[in-house]
Amino acid sequence: MNATSRSDAERVVVTGMGWVTPLGHDLETVWSALMRGACGMAPITRFDARTFPTTFAAEVKDFDVRPFVRDITMHANAGINSQFALGAAAQAWKQAQLHQTPPANARRVGIYLGAGEGVIDTMNYLAANIRSWDAAKGRTDGAAWAKLGHSLLQAAREIEQEPNMPLAHIAREFDVRGPTSNCLTACAASTQAIGEACSILRGGEADVMIAGGAHTMIHVLGVTGFNRLTALSTSTGDPTKASRPFDMTRGGFVMGEGAGMLILETLAHARRRSAKPLAEVIGFGSSADSYRITDIEPEGRGAAAAMLQALGQAGIDPHARGGDGRPLVHYISAHGTGTKENDSIESLAVKRVFGDLAKEVPMSSVKSMLGHLIAAAGAVEFITCVMAIERGMLPPTINYSTPDPECDLDYVPNTPRASVVRTCLSNSFGFGGQNDTVCVTAFEG
Repeated sequence: MNATSRSDAERVVVTGMGWVTPLGHDLETVWSALMRGACGMAPITRFDARTFPTTFAAEVKDFDVRPFVRDITMHANAGINSQFALGAAAQAWKQAQLHQTPPANARRVGIYLGAGEGVIDTMNYLAANIRSWDAAKGRTDGAAWAKLGHSLLQAAREIEQEPNMPLAHIAREFDVRGPTSNCLTACAASTQAIGEACSILRGGEADVMIAGGAHTMIHVLGVTGFNRLTALSTSTGDPTKASRPFDMTRGGFVMGEGAGMLILETLAHARRRSAKPLAEVIGFGSSADSYRITDIEPEGRGAAAAMLQALGQAGIDPHARGGDGRPLVHYISAHGTGTKENDSIESLAVKRVFGDLAKEVPMSSVKSMLGHLIAAAGAVEFITCVMAIERGMLPPTINYSTPDPECDLDYVPNTPRASVVRTCLSNSFGFGGQNDTVCVTAFEG
């Protein structure tokens, strides 16, 4: 069934959005920053990174969760990723007016997140490892480790490392008792969460879904891991110039953090409570590369399959033009990490999908400004699509100066662009070969 033949009970609309990002903590602040081409990257302050190959990241700055929650004691032990999730969800809940017209049945409200793990208590964890090492036997003394772990590590903080905890905090804050899930398909997680939340709504299992993601990997193990994978930029110059998606000189992504949350609901339910739809989700595609855990399939087949599935579900022919002579997709929010492989293969995948029209479809990467929010990236980038539809503006890819022959599409370089935007694709491709694409369009009653 494509978008044109769905009933109101099967149509899924966006009625609320919220985000917490390195460029701000509300829709207007962040959108204005994106339109200025602002950049959230600076030296890392969470830990002493002076000896690391990468010494900078895009950290969320000056965020206080207390104004976003009813009772901070309910979330007294919330990890930083859960705090980001609560802040973004509260914004979305309020924009959807659910604080004024709450759903009649809490069991018809669900949550589907693509949220990452919390921050490990690194120093105490390492201390337990080092102090329990039995040099004579060449192994860890398990009993000694358990005793040290019990004395050094805090149970509440250990629990907050579980990827389901942002979901748990949101459920408690908003009294959500319906279907709840969390997936962690790496950098594709929150796009997958949005797509699968729509499937739950269309299947009649819920009326409202909170969907999105939250993550931070700006910590010792997170930065170490991506440095060892050689995926992070190791630029020694101005951090704001380090993320250069699609540019010939690109050298890796910049770690970001934050959360993006959406209120999705069936059109029938939105109409019953007189909610204002901001946009409509009309397609979702998901595929696996079955290739290599850290590399995209080099011909872009998996990425193309996800886009084609989303377009097929939406009833959109990628080779057709609209009445205005333009392609039927007006903008692609690119995964656009700034690594050599990702950007060239994503560009190839777009050409596979759109053929001769590929160069007429503008696409940009807000990771050039926000950094890579890992599991939360897809939801934040989906919100930029809805904002582009609402505002008639395309966010730029900043730091683009040297064209790459392998990346020869329209990347909206350096400055935002006014455009009539109706339909967008949002791409997310994760380590492990997970590819997810969501298609969103302007709402028409």
